Amino acid sequence: MSDLPMIPAAKPIIGEEERAAVDRVMRSGMVAQGPEVAAFEVEFAEQLVGGRTCVAVNSGTSGLHLGLLAAGIGVGDEVIVPSFTFAATANAVALTGARPVFADISADTFNLDPASVAEAVTEATAAVMPVHLYGHPADMDGLGQVAAEHGLQLFEDAAQAHGATYHGAPVGSFGVFGMFSLYPTKNMTSGEGGMVACADEEIARGVRLLRNQGMERQYANEVVGLNNRMTDIHAAIGRVQLTKVAGWTETRRANAAWLDEALGDVVVVPPVRAGCTHVYHQYTVRIAGATGAERDRVVSALREEHKVGCGVYYPTPNHELVSLSRFAPERELPQTARAAAEVISLPVHPSLSQGDLERIAAAVHAVVGAGR
Repeated sequence: MSDLPMIPAAKPIIGEEERAAVDRVMRSGMVAQGPEVAAFEVEFAEQLVGGRTCVAVNSGTSGLHLGLLAAGIGVGDEVIVPSFTFAATANAVALTGARPVFADISADTFNLDPASVAEAVTEATAAVMPVHLYGHPADMDGLGQVAAEHGLQLFEDAAQAHGATYHGAPVGSFGVFGMFSLYPTKNMTSGEGGMVACADEEIARGVRLLRNQGMERQYANEVVGLNNRMTDIHAAIGRVQLTKVAGWTETRRANAAWLDEALGDVVVVPPVRAGCTHVYHQYTVRIAGATGAERDRVVSALREEHKVGCGVYYPTPNHELVSLSRFAPERELPQTARAAAEVISLPVHPSLSQGDLERIAAAVHAVVGAGR
C-alpha cells in the first residue's frame, strides 16, 4: 500500500474567495487592525455566539490570556482547568501569574468532570475554565452549578468548537468570556488568530485595551498592554471562511456519522451527549484498554502501512509536561491517564471523499482488528 496517497489528518481549505479578499486588503493599503477586523468581529458575533460582543486577536492563546487578564485573574488566584488538552489552556493561566489547577475529565466526552472540579476548589480558586474538547461541549450545567456554589467565574476555551451547541445555546455564550482559535487546522481559519466572545462591555473593553498596548485611542494608554492585534489581512480571510463554516461542519458531522457506523465494532467511537451538537474538530476514538505503546503502534501502522493521517491529542497530560509539572496535582487523574493512552484522532475534514472514508475504515479494521 506504499504507493497510495496519504490521507491528511487535517487540511485547511483556502480558495479563490480568500485569495481575492487578501488581495482586496493589500490594494487598500490598510493592512493593520482596521475595518476588516471590525466587520469580522460583528459577523462572528452574529453567526456563532448569539450576538455577544467579540474582540479579535492574533491567536487563540492571546485570546485566553487577555480574557483572563480582563476578568481580573492574576497572582494569588487559582483557575481550574483540564490536564487533558493542549498546553495553551494552562499556559494562559500561568502567564497571568495565577496557578492552573488540574482536574480530571469525564470518561465519555473528554471534558472537565464537574465532580472532580468540585474536589479541586480551594479558598484561592477564582474561576473554572473548561475546554470544549474536539468540538464536543463541556457539561455547562454541571460546571455552572459548581461555579455558582463556590462563587467562581466561568470561562470557556472554545478553541476547537466553532458552532457547537449545548441545549440549543452556542458554546462561547455561557462564561464571562469564550475564546475561539482561528489557527489553520481549526474548523475555520483566519490564517492565524483568535476571537474572544465577551459577556459584557467591561470585559470586551478590557480585551480591546490589552490587545493594543493599553489604548483604544492612539497615544491615550490607560493600562499596560500588549500587541496582540489581528491584521485586516487575517480578518479578511476569516470573513470568507465564516460564510463556509456551517456547510463544512455539516460535512464533518456526516463523515463522523459514517465512521461511527463503520468502526463501532472495533473501537469506541465518540459519544455525543443528549442536547449537545458536536462539530468534530477532531474525530477521536478510543482503543479500549490499550497502553500508550500499543496505541502508538496502531498510529504508526495506520500512517506508514495504510497512509491514513491520524494524530494523538494528547499523549502527555499537561501536568506531566516539563513546563507545567510544577503545578501537578497531589491526587491522581485516572480518566486523564486512560484517555492519554487510548485516543486516536482520525480524519473527518470536509476534503475527504467517500473513497477516503472507506480507506480509513478498512485500515482501522485491518490494524486494530489484527490486535496491533
